[in-house]
Amino acid sequence: MTGTTRAERARMPLARDVLRAVAEEHGVCVRPVAVRRTDVLTGQTEIVDIPCGSTRASQCPTCAERKRRLRAVQCREGWHLTEEPTLDADPATAEQLFLTGLRADLTKAHAEAGTPDAEDLAAVLVEVDEQLADSGVRGTLEPATAARRVRSTRRRQDTPDLPRRPIAARTLGKAYATPDGRTFRPSLFLTLTLPSYGRVRSDGTPVDPASYDYRRAARDALHFPKLIDRFVQNLRRFVGYDVQYFAVVEPQRRLAPHLHLALRGTVSRAELRQVVAATYHQVWWPSADRPSYTPDRAPRWTPDLGAFTDPATGTPLPTWEEALDDLDQDQDAEPLHVVRFGPQLDAQGVLVGSDQAGRCIRYLTKYLTKSVAECHSATTATEADHIDRLAAELRWEPCSPTCANWLLYGIQPRGAHPGLHAGNCRARAHKREHLGYGGRRVLVSRKWSGKTLTDHRAERRAWVLDVLGDTATRPDPTRYLWALVRPGDPDATPLATRLLRAVSERVRWRQALDQALARVEGPALPTSGITSERKAA
Repeated sequence: MTGTTRAERARMPLARDVLRAVAEEHGVCVRPVAVRRTDVLTGQTEIVDIPCGSTRASQCPTCAERKRRLRAVQCREGWHLTEEPTLDADPATAEQLFLTGLRADLTKAHAEAGTPDAEDLAAVLVEVDEQLADSGVRGTLEPATAARRVRSTRRRQDTPDLPRRPIAARTLGKAYATPDGRTFRPSLFLTLTLPSYGRVRSDGTPVDPASYDYRRAARDALHFPKLIDRFVQNLRRFVGYDVQYFAVVEPQRRLAPHLHLALRGTVSRAELRQVVAATYHQVWWPSADRPSYTPDRAPRWTPDLGAFTDPATGTPLPTWEEALDDLDQDQDAEPLHVVRFGPQLDAQGVLVGSDQAGRCIRYLTKYLTKSVAECHSATTATEADHIDRLAAELRWEPCSPTCANWLLYGIQPRGAHPGLHAGNCRARAHKREHLGYGGRRVLVSRKWSGKTLTDHRAERRAWVLDVLGDTATRPDPTRYLWALVRPGDPDATPLATRLLRAVSERVRWRQALDQALARVEGPALPTSGITSERKAA
């Protein structure tokens, strides 16, 4: 470009950045996955783009925002239900009844047969089970059972007892009636946090990093999902009905995970505090306070023994089951860690359709497009140091029975194999972007709305097709074969060309949807632009 200086050219935006901005503005996935679709009936082959489906705005803002909006819809639809969700199974078909009866006869014959015949019948049993699954039957008739260690269920002496009530077969909360005859069912927005590990500043960093309990913070984050499960279990037993929830896990400024729950129905604050005080989770694992080895001098895998051995003596390390056996035999043993909620509790009553309900839903889904570490990114050296200290503690802390870090403590992890390396566990809890929390960010109970995310997507698609007047049905999924397009494929087009085509198609689709809505809702509806709700569809 003539007549411009180097500084002026440097300030000009790059063409690919402009294209990315345009794609994001129109709701187009910026990193689509190219797949080759082959029609098995006609043999026709074409390359199509499918959205990447990322939940991270740093990777694909469009897909992340679409998924966040879908979660918001899921939360809204299940929070204030007035009727019990219908999840009853369909009656068995004649084919399913016949196959089950056949399975019963074959099971008896298999039990009475000799060794050669039993092997043949076992293969037939597997085939019948496959036919049952293909006919639409869930589960298995003979699930595999694994040995389960059972410990005493006696409550800790430092924890108050929690009364138990028979659980009624309902999910709806109490209904209240006003003097004028109206009935309403309020719900609850609840926030639970972990206890303190030391004094912190307003930015969440410790006042004294040397005395801050990073080990306890790391272990609380690792086992926080178990504490959530125990809280829901205790709450249901205490209130006496199947409480339904939509929960989101987020980090605080101090990087400790905390929980936001949208609960259907109401529970008094006094009862909530009682349940929180009585909720805990004990981690009955071998001691992991003092490592026996270092990463430079870690146990080695010995192929001849099929086990990890001491690098000096060659003695095999005790297995995970052997370590738990020793723990069971120790009458004075204490749990490795006990995780509890902190004293802070915030509970707000929420009415259906209120502005507060909308604000709570936006707050619940606010950080779903970010990873745990991205929610509160470090902007100062002190904040970065706080993250580094927590990540360093998490690197050597065992996260599960299969964690490779158990080798540092002289124990073979469950299912040990030669690919394990102490200090390099691949579990997500050890990654810096997760800060110790390896569970799901969104937790939804089974009877929240009676629908899955797939059901919500299907409803949005059906709504769009209905507005457009399109009566097309979904094609038979068995008609097509799908294969990823590998880099360097001669039939693949450049990403820029694919994005340009997608933007053009998206603009055409928006115009058609706006025109259809204008015809349905009347001329007062503006035909330019698209609202957030339509964009989510």
